[in-house]
Amino acid sequence: MTKFSRCNPWSLGVGLICLVLIAPIVLIFASLALPQYEVWQHLAETVLADYVTNSLLLAFGVGVLVVLIGGPLAWAVARYEFVGRSHIQWLALLPLAMPAYIIAYCYTGLLDFAGPVQSALRASFGWKYGEYYFPEIRSLSGAVLMLSLVLYPYVYMLAKTAFSELPSSMEETAKSLGCSTSQFIFKLVLPIARPAILMGAALAMMEAFADYGTVQYFGISTFTTGVFRTWFGLGNGIAAAQLAAMLTTFVMLLLILEFYSRRKIKYYSQGQKRGPRPRTQLRGARGILVAGLCLLPIILGFMIPVGQLLYWSIHTYSAQLDAAFVSLVWNSFYLAAITALVVVSLAVLFAYAKRLNTSRGIHAVINTVSLGYALPGTVIAIGAMLILTQLDIYLNDLTEAWFNFTPGLVLSGTLFALVLVYSIRFLAVAMHNLDTGMARVKPSLDEAAKSFGVSAWHIIRTIHIPLLKTSIFSACLLVFVDVLKELPATLILRPFNFNTLAVRTFELASDERLMEAAIPALAIVLVGIVPVVFLSRMTDKQNSR
Repeated sequence: MTKFSRCNPWSLGVGLICLVLIAPIVLIFASLALPQYEVWQHLAETVLADYVTNSLLLAFGVGVLVVLIGGPLAWAVARYEFVGRSHIQWLALLPLAMPAYIIAYCYTGLLDFAGPVQSALRASFGWKYGEYYFPEIRSLSGAVLMLSLVLYPYVYMLAKTAFSELPSSMEETAKSLGCSTSQFIFKLVLPIARPAILMGAALAMMEAFADYGTVQYFGISTFTTGVFRTWFGLGNGIAAAQLAAMLTTFVMLLLILEFYSRRKIKYYSQGQKRGPRPRTQLRGARGILVAGLCLLPIILGFMIPVGQLLYWSIHTYSAQLDAAFVSLVWNSFYLAAITALVVVSLAVLFAYAKRLNTSRGIHAVINTVSLGYALPGTVIAIGAMLILTQLDIYLNDLTEAWFNFTPGLVLSGTLFALVLVYSIRFLAVAMHNLDTGMARVKPSLDEAAKSFGVSAWHIIRTIHIPLLKTSIFSACLLVFVDVLKELPATLILRPFNFNTLAVRTFELASDERLMEAAIPALAIVLVGIVPVVFLSRMTDKQNSR
């Protein structure tokens, strides 16, 4: 059996698919072998320093702020009982449904010079332009705040689990040794929870590196905006790929630093099954104060933006809900549905290939493909575009030579390119769910089926898919919503005259038509709530076990 598992056609086929999916990422780094001296000299003399500085400040600013928001929120929910806690613990996940570029549009409409906040201040105090100071929302600090308000749930989810799993006797033992509450938190709790907190912060920082909509709207020069300018402004795909390689290097360094920071951190429980530690009751004003502080990031990161979108939608829905909007919804939904089916199908194949083949080679290749989620959509899109464009050129030359016919853009100008990039980008989301579900299926079921001569395809159809229904559904749901929200890859690769809700929202907001952008933005947010609620319920079930 081991010999079969090493050489079976299943693993070979999966390996070939993986190589296709890895190719755009490999090409990004291969572009460094073709120096673009003039372009790089121009970039170095003008904007390259801004790209590096702003990207690093944005990512590390978001990393610090999400820890300051998500960490204390997780501690309060995990360790204290106060009014509204049962609702706050899942409401805190709702900002995940709010794309960063949409919250940026909402707060710009609220806080800019012509918005209701500054208008009310001028009307109340009789101030005129230049007579008062008001923070500029369209700034680097504003972008850090916008991204942090929607990304802090990464830290919150992981830290809450870490805090909830602390042994119930730990605090009692610490106090018996004379530790104060602050010493207990900083010397015991935070070192134990540090890997989870750092992982959440790293995820948020990777999202900040990948962001395009927010920084573009705020006019901040980062690597993502630089890739677009080099590709579309200078018309140099190779230089754009080299900028994308630099951005990918920063992301990879972040992953290495995160791994290095926790490589020697190992904590083990003694194995005794203890009941959950009873949460400390907070009553009266103290409980209300903690509840208010816990609600603050939820209000700022979800309720206020949604309220603003609803307000704008009420005033514009009669003009926006037309045939064009229905076409946007249809384009977005069927593109997301097709991608979800493709990605989940690939995830099932890969998960079963890892189950069949225990060798390190196939596992390493599949895990490398799964790293696509750590890379910005801009990076993968540039690599795929370079490959598919060249393939289209070869295909047109071939058909013209053989049949005197040129089909035009067959790969690079169609939905195939989008589905390919989405598959690379979001495969890890589905793989996580399928790997977890596949691990719960007993290997003896496969062995029993093989003893009757049943093929691998039949085993998947009749055994694994029925047993993995929940994992498959959750993976489809998460990929569907991720595709619905994806902006930079869609902007680069979408076919001519093909728009999605995300692209239309970005176009209207870029033209300062924020009220008209409310309907498509609200549609994205409302659909995004579904997997957040699903994720919250799954987390609650796991924590209750």
